[in-house]
Amino acid sequence: MAVPTALVTGAGAGIGRAFVRALAADGHDLVLVARDGDRLERVASEVRGACGVAVEVLPADLADLGDLARVAARLAEPERPVDLLVNNAGFGLAGSFLSEDVTDSGRMLDVMCRAVLVLSHAAARSMRERGRGALVTVSSVACWTTMGVYAATKAFATTFTEALAVELRGSGVTATALCPGFVRTEFHERAGMDATGIPRAAWLDADDLVAACLADVRAGRVLSVPTRRYRVAAAVLRAAPRALVRAASGGFAGRRRQVAGRPRGTGRR
Repeated sequence: MAVPTALVTGAGAGIGRAFVRALAADGHDLVLVARDGDRLERVASEVRGACGVAVEVLPADLADLGDLARVAARLAEPERPVDLLVNNAGFGLAGSFLSEDVTDSGRMLDVMCRAVLVLSHAAARSMRERGRGALVTVSSVACWTTMGVYAATKAFATTFTEALAVELRGSGVTATALCPGFVRTEFHERAGMDATGIPRAAWLDADDLVAACLADVRAGRVLSVPTRRYRVAAAVLRAAPRALVRAASGGFAGRRRQVAGRPRGTGRR
């Protein structure tokens, strides 16, 4: 049998890197996508040495239409099929929508909505023709809140994945939205967000949540919400009156402080 291949966006750090480690350990060849080519090469060397898999490095800025088209073309190649797409690339913004340059919010939509749309289209069409494959899009429990543009992009990710799963039903191809809570990565630090007030029990380990997600993918689940506590939180957010969700979201967002002495920035996963 051919060795399965996975393409992971945002593969240089955090959740994306955890997916790379898990998939390499499971015997997948890999295509790694992110803006930082040097970091991708380091990740590639790490998993080649540890797992002996083939790794292709594909530096790309998914907010750039030309780069996005190159990655989509790689997903559509019939001679080198991709069996699993992980849409993970993303970042956070420390400030509120009105306090940020709208260009930053627009870039967030490009990376976390348009890129997901384009890459999923290329991958799903190719997979459906072969009658097998899986797509994972990293969303968040924030998709059921009202915390700014980030939450809005995650709402898109979740609803889009559910709609894609319906369209792919019976084709041999699955679509799964991963909806974690707070994850211990460099995401908050790189965005200039102060995460010191978040309770220790709220944090998830990236390797653990990826293992749980891949188990859900194998089971054909459309929504993957790791840990019982976040499944309860998701159920409450989905069932609560929207006025209450808006009030709670606004209160939480208002308490989030910028890290002292650091300019606002973007936090890649």
